[in-house]
Amino acid sequence: MKKLQQKWLVLLIIITITVSCSQEEEYTVIATTDEEIIEDINLERLADFFGDNIDLTSLDNYENQTIPTYIRKDNTRGNDITNEQATLGRVLFYDKNLSVNNTISCASCHQQAFAFGDPQVASTGVNGLTGRHSMRLVNARFGDEENFFWDERANSLEAQTTLPIQNHVEMGFSGENGDPNIADLIVKLEDVAYYQELFTFAYGDTNITVARLQESLSQFIRSIQSFDSKYDVGRSMAQNDNQDFANFTDQENQGKDLFMNPINQNGTNCATCHVAPEFDIDPQSDNNGVIGVLGIPNATDFTVTRSPTLRDMINNQGNLNGPFMHDGSLANLREVILHYDNINRNGNPNLDNRLGGRNGQNLNLSNAEIEALEVFMETLSGNNVYNDPKWSDPFLD
Repeated sequence: MKKLQQKWLVLLIIITITVSCSQEEEYTVIATTDEEIIEDINLERLADFFGDNIDLTSLDNYENQTIPTYIRKDNTRGNDITNEQATLGRVLFYDKNLSVNNTISCASCHQQAFAFGDPQVASTGVNGLTGRHSMRLVNARFGDEENFFWDERANSLEAQTTLPIQNHVEMGFSGENGDPNIADLIVKLEDVAYYQELFTFAYGDTNITVARLQESLSQFIRSIQSFDSKYDVGRSMAQNDNQDFANFTDQENQGKDLFMNPINQNGTNCATCHVAPEFDIDPQSDNNGVIGVLGIPNATDFTVTRSPTLRDMINNQGNLNGPFMHDGSLANLREVILHYDNINRNGNPNLDNRLGGRNGQNLNLSNAEIEALEVFMETLSGNNVYNDPKWSDPFLD
């Protein structure tokens, strides 16, 4: 390991974060770092587990990444990203110790190669398959929506991070039906050698709490960003999304116009719910007409009102980053477009009114328009997010 080249400046940071968790609890995090901490950390012990993947004397850059000037949305809510805590969050994200039988990590269902989603319809947990398709996490920070999960039941990313850990099927620390609970997880992690070093590094002491798990995990997740797509190249040269992009083909610009424009201006109205340039979901969105329940034929679910960003639906190998929708029922972009082309309310009490109102909608898209929309949405995918080592698995094989 590298030797520390200079002493750390004395820094006392008191971060007070009030987050209303799923149990309506509040928490306060106090973080301290000073020049003595690095001297108290056993760097050789960390190297046994991570090799050069984690180097506390030369941290990866999570906190000062370049963000395009046209990207304005941010759901951080005061939990600003720091290199120290995001590094801890990276280890927690990939650590299978966070499951009851040491077989599942957050990364098991949110894989870097698929924009931190899952190519499978349902993800595998410690006690079976998930009830919904795992949502891609790329650009989770960059949106107006602050609630998470398909049904928005977590009112912050912080609250979301520990709910899969507490789910009986997913990671098993539910405290139900004989399962250990999250307090048991804390005891378990206290006996994991590298967390003594990493929590000391990130927080100034070895105290492991649920609040610190939530804070560091959400910092790592919010650091995962993708702004190097063909769309971003074009948008950086244009004043707004309504201009033709100089680097786009005629077909891609046609698809962009269809996506951005309202129906009464020969468009599809997509951008009213999936707002450019972040392509995040509008927080006021209701159900999109997909009401299936994964694994239960003929069952209905009207509670799904959220979606991930539309960025990076396809990876840098040209493959889909998994099926679409919460039930994985749409296999490709064409099926997604055809769904929105013809929506019937079918007794759905929660269908978004922008999708045709009382009677649903029929856009009557031509095959050429469908193809143009497809190629435009493909321009929203970048490259770096799939291979940047700072978001990769830090553990040695």
